[in-house]
Amino acid sequence: MKVCPYLESCFEILGRRWNGLIVHYLSNCPNFKAHFSDMKRDLNDITPRSLSLKLTELANYGLVVKVVTEGTPVTISYHLSDKGQQLAIALQPVHKWAQENIDLELTITK
Repeated sequence: MKVCPYLESCFEILGRRWNGLIVHYLSNCPNFKAHFSDMKRDLNDITPRSLSLKLTELANYGLVVKVVTEGTPVTISYHLSDKGQQLAIALQPVHKWAQENIDLELTITK
């Protein structure tokens, strides 16, 4: 049996460190939108450089949109595109499964 190329491509995106968590994070923000500084604060294990690279990567996949608002200071925010919102909806059953089946105490010690 051959592996579905669409599912393989999806896992290629989600299998990269932080991508799925960033999509999940933005899906829980008001209007699916957050400032870079908020994400940097709340996703505390990611470096600012890695966060920037991951957001650019997700934007290249069409899942995230970068919004630059001119002013003093310039503000940068990111929001899920329609495609990103559809992915977040598709991940909800996976999130539910994880809550019901993953023992965090076992995974944290690995």
